[in-house]
Amino acid sequence: MVTEAVEMGWAAFVIAVLVPAVILITRPSRFWQRVTLPPAAALPLFLLLHAAVTLGSCRYPPGPLLHRALDAVLIAGSFLFWLPVLGIRHRLSDPGRCMYLFLAAPLLDMPAVGMIALGDTFGGLTMIVAMLPIGIAAMVVTWRWVIDEERIQAAAPELSSESPTA
Repeated sequence: MVTEAVEMGWAAFVIAVLVPAVILITRPSRFWQRVTLPPAAALPLFLLLHAAVTLGSCRYPPGPLLHRALDAVLIAGSFLFWLPVLGIRHRLSDPGRCMYLFLAAPLLDMPAVGMIALGDTFGGLTMIVAMLPIGIAAMVVTWRWVIDEERIQAAAPELSSESPTA
């Protein structure tokens, strides 16, 4: 049971921290531009995939080989989930990225709540805690957006005072 919880926590950490880090490091790659989905498709597809793999594995524990295959599919899906936030093609605006992440964070925790309801309390709580970086990313994106807007507003009077008046 503890081993399962550690595996759940690790999988959630990979989705919430390692995948975005890989995208940020390799963002200039043309590969990401080819595989990016529009946000309206990426978010619901990943939410469904995450719920199916998480709850399906909890309800019907797969064998070791199938378990690894499901983890690989979930990690591949998480790349598609993060690309509208961190990628180049189909990248959301700052307000869109805030909304996307703030919407995704609690929805991605719902399968963990289901795990808790099915009796895997430790695994469900571990997954919720390991997915917290998505909420933190939402706060960082929001903070950066606010700072950028303040910078634009602060520069606006300077720009208008430099323009010639008739």
